[in-house]
Amino acid sequence: MDPITQCRSIPQRRAFTLIELLVVIAIIAILIALLLPAVQQAREAARRTSCRNNLRQFGLALHNYLDSYSKFPPSYCVVPGVTGTVGGQWSVRARILPFVEQANLQDLINWNSAYSLQLDVATTRVSTFLCPSEINDVTRVNSSGVPRDYPANYAVNMGTWKVWDPNDGSGGDGAFHPNSNFTVAHFRDGTSNTFMAAEVKAYTSYLRNTNEDPGATPPTTPDFAIGFTAAAGDINMGPTLMSNTGQTEWADGLSQQSGFTSTFTPNTVVPYDTGGATYDIDYISFREGTHATRVAYGAITARSYHTGIVHVALMDGSVRGVSENIDAQLWRDLGTRSGGEVVSEF
Repeated sequence: MDPITQCRSIPQRRAFTLIELLVVIAIIAILIALLLPAVQQAREAARRTSCRNNLRQFGLALHNYLDSYSKFPPSYCVVPGVTGTVGGQWSVRARILPFVEQANLQDLINWNSAYSLQLDVATTRVSTFLCPSEINDVTRVNSSGVPRDYPANYAVNMGTWKVWDPNDGSGGDGAFHPNSNFTVAHFRDGTSNTFMAAEVKAYTSYLRNTNEDPGATPPTTPDFAIGFTAAAGDINMGPTLMSNTGQTEWADGLSQQSGFTSTFTPNTVVPYDTGGATYDIDYISFREGTHATRVAYGAITARSYHTGIVHVALMDGSVRGVSENIDAQLWRDLGTRSGGEVVSEF
């Protein structure tokens, strides 16, 4: 075969045109756009499952504590006549550490000393106490940037509104309060009809120690706190993450760090204006255990990153997702241990 004929017999390779290349790229982009939501939904479903499992471990740990000590732990230990914070401020979470495979961490605790003096414990991240959807899973630092606490996403049920009355040593109507020592027999509404714990968001803005006493009747609207005032140090909200310090101290048993109340339904926005901005807050009228006569009332809302729901654990150890649109009275009924309410299906 002569060279010219040989060259002509070689197949000619045809490249993509620019238009064809753009079409292929567009098809790939469309496929990615279609697949990405499905991938995100699968990831969120996995996070929801992990969150539920964490709450199941939380509930199981509390029942193991009950088996060991014949009662559930208090939210906080208040010493009568003492208005400062002492060693008793350790949280429910700190007391159940051995039952969530953290016995070595609990061994480091000196129960006669405040948790704020034991930073090796307080700054430890305990994964069982954290929802995988939490976007602020970071160490809390002080104004100098020194680590001082670590947040948590599962808070215990402190009742519907009242948290603690130092005048007579009485607590609220929930499953936990300062100095409580409840057994199963105390839950006359039934352990399957009473909240044990619920999700909360780390780094929640909060207002506490207000000059105004809100009274014993729970508020009916979430804008109740707008006109309240407090010392500057007790308006814990601001433009930076570390200015919003509610639910950032897993070791602290105070209600704004370890509790929730059923005053308002899940994810209710409780607005408060300061510094030219509006914040979604938790409210505690006066920090329990730090005033000789002021009653502690709290609107500390259950919040979740799972769209439309919040996960809760009941006192029987079961876990379920509850719609943020749940009836407000039903939500409050589930917050009481012995209110005598007839709870419908939820």
